[in-house]
Amino acid sequence: QVQLVESGGGLVQAGDSLKLSCAASGPTIRLAAMGWFRKAPGMAREFVAAITSREDERPYAEYADSVQGRFTISRDNAGNTIFLQMNNLKPEDSAVYYCAADPDTYILTLDSPYDYWGQGTQVTVSS
Repeated sequence: QVQLVESGGGLVQAGDSLKLSCAASGPTIRLAAMGWFRKAPGMAREFVAAITSREDERPYAEYADSVQGRFTISRDNAGNTIFLQMNNLKPEDSAVYYCAADPDTYILTLDSPYDYWGQGTQVTVSS
């Protein structure tokens, strides 16, 4: 069973930056895609950003419109750790951020194809 462990959440002020990390461990498999989703109280879980991680393929990233230009997703060379650099944070970015991963999906922006999920890390942005 693949395990995902997130870190890097916290309480910041509007305009500040945070960097989230997600490390995958467990059986040695190549994860095809890893990404971030978030859930605010009373809201549905929503896509934030994702990046492909297939061997011998150039990584491809997608972003939600609400974070485009402010957030950057990246991964390490092994493809098992991803990062989310969040700049110019806004109060509406406050949520629990979940890391997700899947060994074979090509669909990055929907949560249902992802097989593995982390426990989540809280991000709170004060105004």
